[in-house]
Amino acid sequence: MVPGRCRGAALVSSKPLSFLGGVDCSSGVIIEKGHDLKGELVKGKVLCFPYGHGSTVGSYVLFSLVKKGVGPIAIVNQIADSVVVVGAIIAEIPMVDQIDIKQIKTGDKVEVDGTHGTVKLEDKRRSCI
Repeated sequence: MVPGRCRGAALVSSKPLSFLGGVDCSSGVIIEKGHDLKGELVKGKVLCFPYGHGSTVGSYVLFSLVKKGVGPIAIVNQIADSVVVVGAIIAEIPMVDQIDIKQIKTGDKVEVDGTHGTVKLEDKRRSCI
């Protein structure tokens, strides 16, 4: 978990994601070949995916995305990956893991509380933990 709280629209993937080579660092568009979110913009979204993969440079890419204003506002994972966790920490964006992301659909309004490790679906008034 990475502390912080935010609300926003979910962008949900059933596939792992690499920030290095998987997300365009100037635009925030997912470019990973064969990814189910290819072409989608992470900017301002609560990015939900099972876990991260790839190089440790991915942490810096996530930080860079946020600093350029094209990054996600929060991350929700099933399994925390050290690359994604470090990126979320240095970018100061809330992150929660151990969440069943299958309960969340793209476009759902969610509240992420990284301090308490909770994710709530606002429209459905129920928790994902």
